[in-house]
Amino acid sequence: MEKLDFDLLKEIALMDSIPTGAYNIRKNGGSAGRFSTESIRIETKTDKPGIDINIKSGTKGETVHIPVIITDTGYTETVYNDFFIGDDCDVTIMAGCGIHNCGDSESRHDGVHTFYIGKNSIVRYSERHYGDGDGSGERIMNPETIVYVGEGSTIQMDTTQIRGIDSTARKTKIVVGKDGSAIINEKLLTHGKQYAESDMDLVLEGENANGRIISRSVGQDDSKQVFRPCVTGKAQCFGHIRCDSILMGKATISSIPAVAAEHPEANLIHEAAIGRIAGDQLIKLMTLGLTEEEAEEKILEGFLGEESN
Repeated sequence: MEKLDFDLLKEIALMDSIPTGAYNIRKNGGSAGRFSTESIRIETKTDKPGIDINIKSGTKGETVHIPVIITDTGYTETVYNDFFIGDDCDVTIMAGCGIHNCGDSESRHDGVHTFYIGKNSIVRYSERHYGDGDGSGERIMNPETIVYVGEGSTIQMDTTQIRGIDSTARKTKIVVGKDGSAIINEKLLTHGKQYAESDMDLVLEGENANGRIISRSVGQDDSKQVFRPCVTGKAQCFGHIRCDSILMGKATISSIPAVAAEHPEANLIHEAAIGRIAGDQLIKLMTLGLTEEEAEEKILEGFLGEESN
């Protein structure tokens, strides 16, 4: 693998080198490396592009990396990855996609990830999207994630997109069973003329299920964002949506949270806030010696919890 490959892998999966444990690295539609462990088996699908990841019941403390990188301009693909996670597991899954496009043709990755989580398991799923390259060709990603959370299980999903992606349409659906929980943390920054939309459907199906959607975004320049998170309560449950966004330049952001109660003991809350950086925040930092631009960057770093450049 080349230096460019590892530069992308570091951005999307925090990889400085080939990881220990199970991993599958996909590059321009082919395999750039794979390793399975006794507890985590990775196999190529036979009917369509993608892989099956099978995690044995009782697996704890293991991490599996499944990053995708695209370095060929004009390359497009749709990939299907299925995760079968047994009972009593405690695992981390590091995914994400990086596109380096120095040409004038569109490069695009569409990925469909489906999770089947057994009972009493904990799954942490991290997905980071990143793009770079000095070409005029667009960098496009359209991820779709579907999760079925078993009884007593938890999924924490952290999704991050900070610069570099010209267009993205994210679709997420999570169905939570009895005593299960789902936590979705979404972080997004768009600039230039970039466009991003996110549809989230969190279904609290089992008794005592709970779920939270927490979205933080920054829109700069002439970019556009649209968020449509929805929580549906089908049993005695608790659900909460919170969307916070910062507007800069001429960017536009639409946040349309929704809740739907289909059971008399469903407890559902939604809230959304969109605004510009408060002037007193800038002034306070500028009195400490920062320029206005440096002060804005500091505020954005704290808001997103990410390096913003």
